[in-house]
Amino acid sequence: MRRSAVLLALRYYCGELRRQWLVAVPALTLPALGNICLFYLAPLAVAGLVGHLSGGGDGTVDALLPYVLGFGAMLLAGEVLWRLGLHFLNRADARGIERLGVVGMDDLLAKDTAFFHDNFAGSLTKRVIGFSSRFEDFADTLTFSIVAKVVPLAFASVVLWRYHPLLVLVLVGLIIVTGFLVAPLIRRRQALVDRREAARVLVSGHVADVLANMDTVRAFAAEEREAAEYRARIAEQRRLSLLSWDYGNLKVDTVVAPLSVLTSSVGLLLAVALRGGLGVEAIVVTFTYYTNAIGIMFEFNQIYRRVESVLTEAAQFTELLLVPPTVVDPVDPQPLRPADASVRFERVRFGYAGTPLFDGLDLDIPSGAKIGLVGQSGGGKSTLTRLLLRLMDVNGGRILIGGQDIARLRQADLRSLIAYVPQEPAMFHRSVRDNLAFARPGATDAEILRAARAAHVTEFVESLPDGFDTLVGERGVKLSGGQRQRIALARAILRDAPVLLLDEATSALDSESEILVQEALWQLMQDRTALVVAHRLSTVVRMDRLVVLNRGHIAEQGTHGELLQAEGPYARLWHHQSGGFLIEDDAPNALHR
Repeated sequence: MRRSAVLLALRYYCGELRRQWLVAVPALTLPALGNICLFYLAPLAVAGLVGHLSGGGDGTVDALLPYVLGFGAMLLAGEVLWRLGLHFLNRADARGIERLGVVGMDDLLAKDTAFFHDNFAGSLTKRVIGFSSRFEDFADTLTFSIVAKVVPLAFASVVLWRYHPLLVLVLVGLIIVTGFLVAPLIRRRQALVDRREAARVLVSGHVADVLANMDTVRAFAAEEREAAEYRARIAEQRRLSLLSWDYGNLKVDTVVAPLSVLTSSVGLLLAVALRGGLGVEAIVVTFTYYTNAIGIMFEFNQIYRRVESVLTEAAQFTELLLVPPTVVDPVDPQPLRPADASVRFERVRFGYAGTPLFDGLDLDIPSGAKIGLVGQSGGGKSTLTRLLLRLMDVNGGRILIGGQDIARLRQADLRSLIAYVPQEPAMFHRSVRDNLAFARPGATDAEILRAARAAHVTEFVESLPDGFDTLVGERGVKLSGGQRQRIALARAILRDAPVLLLDEATSALDSESEILVQEALWQLMQDRTALVVAHRLSTVVRMDRLVVLNRGHIAEQGTHGELLQAEGPYARLWHHQSGGFLIEDDAPNALHR
């Protein structure tokens, strides 16, 4: 998979250069032309001057001035070409980084929920940013170290061929031999580089994980334990880095260095041996061009290391793209035309990691009905809400909203029908206003304020330093659990969707606040289809119907009074709870909650 990921990264980078070829072509070629002027045409002027003097030519200023002016003109032209090349390259780099950053973020947003459960947030951040930012290194290396070296080398070959074909054959031959000898060593080194980059990802992921859970680390006095884990991980990164670096220095460079010395010596020897027919000018040119070629040979490993490093880091992200998401939009989606806000689960089958949960589940929720989902932990209550949101796909059967199969709809269209309040509300490190408006970005300030009042958000916002403009901190750390839950409820109110999903939406509220918020929720539920997951049974006694789930099966359903009279599982839960709480829900595999 790693080789495929590297090739995919290379295709992305080369594709970006092709996409903006009007900028990329001058960015790649102008520095190469500048090098020809600086390192190959300018020496020709010097060689011509030396040849003129050694041949007994006129040594006056007037006679030598054309050579000097030619030399200066070549240097000036080279600098101008370089400045122009950098001008275009800066734009190619900036546009490429921007576009690839957008591509990377779009691909991450297309991933399903399970993907994010299996990857560190910090690791993903490093990967997606590295994927876009390393394009600059790729384009710069291609420009300065490859094109700017190879194109002048081709020009040098043409000049040397004019003096004697043997000069070209020896030069190119030694460069090819160097490439053949070094290539296998570099391929062996690739495995070391892969392990080094994987270790870097683990280090960054561990740092992000610790920082995101710093309160837990402190609460369990685990600072030293986490520091020790970090030391172990970064020591492993250091060990693997040294292995890859030492391999390049002790194996690859020890092959290149003697060959570069050999090339320089052979070039000078040939020029001297052929001097009878070539003259002093050819000796100067040959020595200069061969010396420049030595730089190419000696940089061969360094160039490969840079390209290798760039593509290896980019492959850390592109390998994620090789595993397609399991929840995707249909190829030919249906237009969103629900007949009503009814919800129906038909013969639904679903399980976690091979463990079945639902096996032929049927549940019909008429439009506008208020349904409470109750039962012991692991019954599948929250799983039903996640399946309805299509955060996961059913293994069999289907789910319909308004008569439309949700698997035939675009995910964005489906979720536009639903307002969701999870048990643990997610907060962005943004202002209170931004967190509220996240449910409906186009909402006016008046609409935001109305929703905030309905969810009793205004009661605590007024005491915040900057009111609605107060930053809530990462994951809402500056707010209490009850305050975060009120903001999540205000989002649902602002969303104004026909289907309402509440997963224990008032669990973090005190009793007094809960009474107020419950009334707001009842207002919100009017003329909407509501599914309410409840651990505290007192919050759902007024529902139209209660559905008791037990290990993926509907144990019983009915109103609160009917279920108490039946003296079944619900009645036992009610009596055992006595106004308290049930154990936290949900599915057998906690990673998929």
